[in-house]
Amino acid sequence: MLYHLLTYLDKLYDLPGFGVFRYLTFRAGMAALTALIVSFWLGPKIIAVLRKRQIGESAKLEAPKTHLTKAGTPTMGGLIVLASILIPGLLWADVNNPYIILILFVTIGLGTVGFLDDYLKVVKKKPKGLIGKYKIVGQVTVGLVVGGIIYFVPEWIDSTVVPLRSSTTVPFFKNLELDVGIFYIPLVIFIITATSNAVNLTDGLDGLAIGTVGIVAMTLAVIAYVSGHAELSQYLTIPYLRGNGELAIFCAAMVGAALGFLWYNSYPAQVFMGDTGSLALGGIIGAMCVLLKKELLLPTLGGVFLMETLSVIIQRMYFKYTKKKYGEGRRVFRMAPIHHHFELQGWPEPKIVTRFYIVAVLLMIVSLATFKVR
Repeated sequence: MLYHLLTYLDKLYDLPGFGVFRYLTFRAGMAALTALIVSFWLGPKIIAVLRKRQIGESAKLEAPKTHLTKAGTPTMGGLIVLASILIPGLLWADVNNPYIILILFVTIGLGTVGFLDDYLKVVKKKPKGLIGKYKIVGQVTVGLVVGGIIYFVPEWIDSTVVPLRSSTTVPFFKNLELDVGIFYIPLVIFIITATSNAVNLTDGLDGLAIGTVGIVAMTLAVIAYVSGHAELSQYLTIPYLRGNGELAIFCAAMVGAALGFLWYNSYPAQVFMGDTGSLALGGIIGAMCVLLKKELLLPTLGGVFLMETLSVIIQRMYFKYTKKKYGEGRRVFRMAPIHHHFELQGWPEPKIVTRFYIVAVLLMIVSLATFKVR
């Protein structure tokens, strides 16, 4: 909105210096800064309201006993994150851009699902929150809309998308796209749903999920800028997607929002993100990979989230298998997700989080390296 106003004034009056607002890099930087300011301004106010209304985290029996001290810490802090993303996104991005419209839809849609889950758990005191199948219905619906639009009306997004409507680029290979046809829609649904839940599983230690999301968002910002740049995309032999660069602004807002929320969520946390933030942030990451045509890069880029999810799947499958075979369930990890396993091994919480950050940064480097190692 602010972008449209400033460019209109520049076009109308030819104001000195106003041409800078047309540059993606400048607007991305301003989006990150605005997100940080919104977090610092809005954060204490929302935390105070949550404390006043006693909207706190319940003691989790399935977590290590050390987490019992966290009971009562304000939750639903995802409201801070979402506000810090949406406000800069609306101000600095081109809101007429189809990519921005789609990512706003994903953010608001999954943010609403997460908010309902948190509201039922902490306000209505329903231990399970939003029933699992209804949560899945919300995630699948969002994925269905995004996948359906890309597959059936790619020309609405841009003519450059039409040849790639059901394709995804393959990392490490030049000019190679994998076309899955009509199965692209289920693929999009799976990616958005799986990534949304994966970030939710990762949100178990102070600062773990939001810091990792910030690192992934920074990587996606670079990829979005390159994908929407005609010369750079040609140089790196990746598909050029006109208008895709606007997503870099949204990703930059995510980075600023992550840094701002980490101020309050770092150990010991003053507020938890809750499903309001984790489901939305995971969905955004999944949708970004879809819109950037980098779906197959997600396992590398989101390796931390994948590791957390696989640890839960392995734990449950092995437990069921051994219970059926031996009459007693056995475990691979001391506790899943895997960050709890390290806790029970005696690692301090800040050390686990820091080491996961290091892994996320290494995966970011590998992900970006795939654009040259081809």
